[in-house]
Amino acid sequence: MNVEYINPFIEASKSILKQMTGIEATLGKIYLKNSPYYSGNIMVIVGLTGKMRGQVMFSMAVNTATKIASYMMGGMPVEQLDEMAKSAISELTNMILGNAATILYNKGIGIEITPPSFLMGENMQVSSNKIQTICVPLVLGEGSTVEIDITVEN
Repeated sequence: MNVEYINPFIEASKSILKQMTGIEATLGKIYLKNSPYYSGNIMVIVGLTGKMRGQVMFSMAVNTATKIASYMMGGMPVEQLDEMAKSAISELTNMILGNAATILYNKGIGIEITPPSFLMGENMQVSSNKIQTICVPLVLGEGSTVEIDITVEN
């Protein structure tokens, strides 16, 4: 997969996380995931159409999601992922992908994004047959990581 396609997702994720939560994310080691693979307890999936077809999945642990939701709600304590917290996490991913779509558009790569789908469960397994998945880990500090799995058809 072309690095030109990955960098806008990294740039948008770090920028929007900083704006919306104040969290300064650092980039972990990017790697390929072999299908099938297991995800965190929380996954938000956004589809891509246009010049890039595929999906972007944001995967994280429940405690990471509650921390992010708390920051997004002005520091209000978030003990569990109620509908408001789920909505905040979904909106964050929507903002990140909207920003990435703008960056890609400015590079001549027009894409559209689908509304985010929020999934929560134990031992979720993801299969992306015949398509490579690139994992971009963003380290949020205090042992928290958000994995961005980018799966795009060539």
